[in-house]
Amino acid sequence: MGLKYHRVLLKLSGEALMGNNEFGIDASVLKQYAAEIKGVFDLGVQVGIVIGGGNIYRGVSNSTDGIDKVTGDHMGMLATLINALALQSALEHEGLVTRLMSAIRVDLVAEPFIRRRAVRHLEKDRIVIFGAGTGNPYFTTDTAAALRAVEIEADAIIKGTRVDGVYDSDPERNPDAFKFTEISYLDVLKRDLRIMDLTAITLCRENKLPIIVFNMNTPGNFKRLMMGEPVGTTVLELSSSVR
Repeated sequence: MGLKYHRVLLKLSGEALMGNNEFGIDASVLKQYAAEIKGVFDLGVQVGIVIGGGNIYRGVSNSTDGIDKVTGDHMGMLATLINALALQSALEHEGLVTRLMSAIRVDLVAEPFIRRRAVRHLEKDRIVIFGAGTGNPYFTTDTAAALRAVEIEADAIIKGTRVDGVYDSDPERNPDAFKFTEISYLDVLKRDLRIMDLTAITLCRENKLPIIVFNMNTPGNFKRLMMGEPVGTTVLELSSSVR
């Protein structure tokens, strides 16, 4: 079986890096993710990555500290850069060549995001990590992932989570939750499944970019997904399993 995807955008949440901690970065999770990404890279897949910052700063929606929305969003962008630097280091310990590109100027630690340069890095077999979201307030890292995926002409967005796909209800609370193997963008929106925000889903739909949701914490899952094995849930224009 050959590769199903040749260039992908991996979206990771900042919270995933916490492991069992209440905040911060769990070094063991970081190491595991780096190994999973290396396994996929070794297959010949070009990998771009967007990572959130919720393990460091959750935003003003859960805050009573009086920080305004725009300032809070800028703080969140800086949090994604902290995670991106940590992931970059972990990947380089695996022997991979990486580039960190930022949507806001932090020239001492990251390159500014330039689309053509990002694509060239991927073509030269470098892992590219996209930090600081879109560089604008009011846009989530989900939207940043969708935007970067479209810009680099990725075959799909791969969203790594702690559940093995998209369900009609929370599988951690409802043992009878139904798992979709495929579901349409429109059904995701109608059912308010919240796998990504409205802007991200709409951007993917307009550009016919598949979203694949899978459990990143299961060893080998990422590699199996790249080989076309039935892992996770695929969100696309039409669905064969919506009930």
